[in-house]
Amino acid sequence: SLFLWVDLGRGQPIPSVLRLPGVLPPFWSSVQITYVCAHEVPDLLPRPGCSGGSCYPPTGNLVVGRSQSLHASSTCGLSGPEPYCIVSHLQDSEKCFFCDSRGQGGHRINNVISLSGPDGERTWWQAESGVENVSIQLDLEGEFYFTHLIMTFKTFRPAGLLIERSADGGHSWRVYRYYAHNCSGLFPGVPLTPGRKVSDLVCDQRYSNIEPSSQGEVIFKVLDPAIPVADPYSPEIQELLRVTNLRVNFSKLHTLGDGPLGAWGHRHGPHYYYALYELVVRGSCLCHGHASECAPAPGAPPSVDGMVHGLCVCQHRTTGPHCERCQDLHHDQPWHPAEPGNPHACQKCECHQHARSCHFDMAVFVASGNVSGGVCDACQHHTAGRHCEICRPFYHRDPREDPRSPYTCKSCDCDPSGTLDGGLCDTHTDEVLGLLSGQCRCKAHVWGPRCDTCRPGYYGLSPALPEGCLSCRCDPRGTVPGDTPCDPISGDCYCKRFVTGQNCHQCLVSSYLDLRLFFHPDPGEGLCPCRPHLQGRNCLELQSGYFCAALDQAIAEAELGQRLKPSDPRLPVNRGPHTSSWTGSGFARIEDRAGLMLQAPSVPRAMEYDIVLRYEAQAPEDWEALVSVRAYSLPSSTRCANVLPSEQLYQVALPPRHRAVVLSRPFCFEPGTRYMVTLRLRRVTSTRGLLVLLPRVEELPGLRRGDPGASGRLRELGQTQCLEAARTPPLGPPSESCARLVCSISALLYGGGLACECDPQGSLSSECARVGGQCPCRPHVIGQRCDQCELQTYGFGPAGCSECRCSPEGSTSLACDPISGQCLCKPGITGRRCDQCLPGQWGFPHCQPCECNGHAEQCHPHTGVCWACGDATTGRHCERCQDGYYGDPVLGSGQQCRPCPCPGFLGSGNYHGTSCQADGGSERILCVCAPGYAGPRCDRCSAGYFGRPWPEGVVGGAPCRPCQCNNNIDPSDPMACDPHSGHCQRCLHHTHGPHCSHCQPGYYGNALRPRGCRRCSCDLQGTVPARCLPGSGICFCDRLSGYCPCRPHVLGRLCDRCAPQFWNLGGPRGCEPCACHAQHSLQLTCHPVTGQCPCQEGFGGRTCSQCQEGYWGDPEKECRACACDPQGSVSLHCHPRTGACSCLNGISGPQCKACVRGSQGSFPHCRPCPTCFSHWDSRLSRLQQRLATLAQGRDALSEAATDRSSGGRLLSLEAALGHVQGVLVSTSPLVGPLQQLSKQRDGLRSNEMFVKCLTQCLAHSRCFKMPVLFSPSSPKEGADPESVELVAQRVLKIPLPQGGQRAIEQLLEEIQDALQLPDSMDWALPSAQDLLRQSVEYGAGREPRDYLFSLSHFTEKKTKAWNG
Repeated sequence: SLFLWVDLGRGQPIPSVLRLPGVLPPFWSSVQITYVCAHEVPDLLPRPGCSGGSCYPPTGNLVVGRSQSLHASSTCGLSGPEPYCIVSHLQDSEKCFFCDSRGQGGHRINNVISLSGPDGERTWWQAESGVENVSIQLDLEGEFYFTHLIMTFKTFRPAGLLIERSADGGHSWRVYRYYAHNCSGLFPGVPLTPGRKVSDLVCDQRYSNIEPSSQGEVIFKVLDPAIPVADPYSPEIQELLRVTNLRVNFSKLHTLGDGPLGAWGHRHGPHYYYALYELVVRGSCLCHGHASECAPAPGAPPSVDGMVHGLCVCQHRTTGPHCERCQDLHHDQPWHPAEPGNPHACQKCECHQHARSCHFDMAVFVASGNVSGGVCDACQHHTAGRHCEICRPFYHRDPREDPRSPYTCKSCDCDPSGTLDGGLCDTHTDEVLGLLSGQCRCKAHVWGPRCDTCRPGYYGLSPALPEGCLSCRCDPRGTVPGDTPCDPISGDCYCKRFVTGQNCHQCLVSSYLDLRLFFHPDPGEGLCPCRPHLQGRNCLELQSGYFCAALDQAIAEAELGQRLKPSDPRLPVNRGPHTSSWTGSGFARIEDRAGLMLQAPSVPRAMEYDIVLRYEAQAPEDWEALVSVRAYSLPSSTRCANVLPSEQLYQVALPPRHRAVVLSRPFCFEPGTRYMVTLRLRRVTSTRGLLVLLPRVEELPGLRRGDPGASGRLRELGQTQCLEAARTPPLGPPSESCARLVCSISALLYGGGLACECDPQGSLSSECARVGGQCPCRPHVIGQRCDQCELQTYGFGPAGCSECRCSPEGSTSLACDPISGQCLCKPGITGRRCDQCLPGQWGFPHCQPCECNGHAEQCHPHTGVCWACGDATTGRHCERCQDGYYGDPVLGSGQQCRPCPCPGFLGSGNYHGTSCQADGGSERILCVCAPGYAGPRCDRCSAGYFGRPWPEGVVGGAPCRPCQCNNNIDPSDPMACDPHSGHCQRCLHHTHGPHCSHCQPGYYGNALRPRGCRRCSCDLQGTVPARCLPGSGICFCDRLSGYCPCRPHVLGRLCDRCAPQFWNLGGPRGCEPCACHAQHSLQLTCHPVTGQCPCQEGFGGRTCSQCQEGYWGDPEKECRACACDPQGSVSLHCHPRTGACSCLNGISGPQCKACVRGSQGSFPHCRPCPTCFSHWDSRLSRLQQRLATLAQGRDALSEAATDRSSGGRLLSLEAALGHVQGVLVSTSPLVGPLQQLSKQRDGLRSNEMFVKCLTQCLAHSRCFKMPVLFSPSSPKEGADPESVELVAQRVLKIPLPQGGQRAIEQLLEEIQDALQLPDSMDWALPSAQDLLRQSVEYGAGREPRDYLFSLSHFTEKKTKAWNG
């Protein structure tokens, strides 16, 4: 075994597994594994940089340099010294200290960044003693990759803590991991480590023990090494590593259970607190694999040594703070994070340098077969298309220009009047479609390169005409024969002699003969006999394809001459702007006193010619030329034979203010004879179009002396200055008068018109200039016939000539070979343009040999990267072995690349590795296996694969293939499937079966989909108990649909709701019926949880079978609203059956609208009566009982009155009552009547017969109530209805006399005096007698029983009034 240690930046190395190539960036692999086998870890961690496609920025401690962004919710001693003790120092004499964090010292949170302070002493952060809920938070200035966290504690490690992260600047937080010594107690419901996925939320118990008491560590790794990661570049993993804020929450302190230690006023005393020596937050800048280094981001804290910066220095043509997008003009492929072996570099859009930006279009990308998706934005230079590859309408592609040139699209030079589609031309050349770039498409009766001329026989070009021009309407009898019968502008026909009219349809009355120089007309037709290729009535027109020679047609170009001193150095020929004033390809520079020899041009006629020298002086000085003209043979014509000598010398001054000079005398030239002209010049002069021969027109017929009209013609030549214009370089086309005269002279010299003979490849048209015959040339083509390339161009052809573009750094001249275009290169330089180094070199123009360690011959001409490395090498300089080989191929090492034995060699069919290397100590070959293979020589299948890969040729051998478990196993688990048969043994994701193709019981879904099995989330309250495991909370549902088996009247896929008109989910019989009252509820459906039915107004209860609060009565009949007075009631609710209201103290009545008995005043202002009321009330109660008995007797007597047998008794009783009445109405003093009334009362009580009769009447079953015979008088308006006066008036049915108020007051006084009497009747009778005595008119003609009834009724009513 081999231990590998990686320093994580804490000063203490921890064991760490080495990164497998292509799996994770190096900072993801800082994980702790106790034992690592060397042959299982064949590759080393790559250094920060770019290797294999992906770039890895360096990792570091994210806390370094960010002390201002690190915060703690609690720090000891911020407000003043605070005591704290150290538990591990209890045996020492000094075990308690004071924490004072005021100022710069103390134990602030920034102490966790470094292990020691400026004085070298160890520092730490410490929270307040006894405070359990404390947090430490790191706020980063942007997004970073976070890989792991390490905390070293000074005290006990926390008994419980959790780590949180935020990826949106602290707006939302997610928990990374829980830590606790008792996870089930502190964080119930959180599973223990390890999880099945790195993103699972679990609780770790390894780092929360109470030991050690100091130097204990808590380590958290985002990617747990115990859990394999199938795709480290998946969005889930990337999101897991991305943070902007990190927070550690301490939730529980470790204590020793020592109660007395808390005497300092803290919960746990000064012995328990959080203290942290060091905090390491390991990570790097977030660059998506497109940067190997980072710079400080805007707004970031000042940079310090060891600080991890957040602004990526992007590569692979990406940009953005995190390389999250492609650069402008690099959107041809979709942006993607870099991966090992594939940098996913952004590809440049092909916009031909006509656009500054482009964008990616997914639809275009898919349509191209995932090849290209870039679309150029805002094409410039008149271009259009997705790649700016075509020209816009009314522009065409110039074949002479590079497609990337800003001048590649030229404007269509078409006359809109004669062109189809308003001036459009062919945008490009296509032989198949018959397109020619720039060619105008003319209307039917229009022609010409610009479609600006009517065809012969047509006139009047107009955009309003569909065919462009109108047909000539010439009379053929009077029109001159020819291709053009009429004027193309006006339409006037060309008439024969003596014929007139626009259509030449009538003869002239008289005519005259105009010979026009020396043409002789036909007397019959009126037409002049024209020389060859001339036409028209006056022979003044040229046939198509012919021209008139200019007077200076005979020119000898100086640059084509031979230098007299070839050994003299020649200066480079500078190409100037092409103008119409000079001919030829350039200048010939002649030094002072040097010479030039050139052959004279040929002439058409033997005669004398003026010799003209054209030049351009380079300094304002006079120059002098010595000219010699010599014939190589004797003259053969009679005209020149008489001229002697055959060689003449001229001396002429060349003034700088002139551009041409005529030699002093002419020279006779004849056709067929060679003449040599030699010039000797003084001073430096530059000459272009040096030698011109001008004919002596005076020798031509019709211009010679004595010829008819010669003088007039010569005069016209002089007036038009045609001869003077021919001596100097022409500045433009000749005037119309000059052109007519020059054509006449040309016809005499050359015998008619001269053929244009325009070169079909170099010219744009077969037509040439009327005078001089200059053909319209293609770009960079020169010559009268457009048959040669201009200087510094080459490749004469249909597209014209191309520029040489010789590199000034690598060529000796800017001119190139006119055929091949090859420039003249300097030594060590090659290429047509001399812009490349020789094979085996690179770095033009400073070429240097390729450094390929002898394994390649050539390298990239600009970067020096070797091409086609041989001997199984690769790399920039062929400095390392290819995958599948090992060794040191660097030149001078003495080694070579040898094939890796993994276990067979590369190409043998049994090679199962990707690379290998030799161990430096043991020289063992360590193979890096291909996916699916493992072992030191890749001779067995790795976890998640099966087969028999080795030894070679074994019976039943087979390569390693992935286990067919439908992605439902852990591919890193060697026992997940059988390594030989491939049978699945440890299915994950809640699947089972031989291929993990079915969901486990209690789960449903499609096991063939990723994580397709989901747990049956059946509601235990609504699911059939037999389908659930007791105590586990797991129920079985349908394996495909997930529907759970429900109890009666329970619905839903999860059995989580009651059926309509049912409630109380979870009952023993399922859901219970609502049982809403059919008449009193609004509907039969009730609330699913409470079962409450919606009731009609006035009804309540769960089923609406009771009266609603605030209502009373029989709910089966009617519920009436309570009429409780709000001023007298405790509440507005009343008794549900009787309707009685609950009254406040001092209030009474069914509706609480009256004062209670024992109170005085009017409702609602009731006041308690004096204390004497209680004594009076008790006696009045007994009187009320006796009066009630008397009333019952009265009722019994009333019933007994219907019985005939008791008639006598009633009569005697009436007599007795009559006697009482007489006493009552008596006007005698009160003493007598009272004594008589008392006696009569005693007699009535002692009358046994009366008692028996009363008893029989009470027992009688048929009783009736005697009607009241008297009606009460009307009460006085405004009187109190409850006053004593009105009560007496209603009860006794008699009007009270005037002054009755005083009688009543006397009655009340007597009642108060009688409260001390033992018998209430003894004081009640005189009071009643006194009251009745005041009504003298009452009682006449009344029956005694009526009086008795009135008296008893009065007593009963009065009692009630007193109670009130």
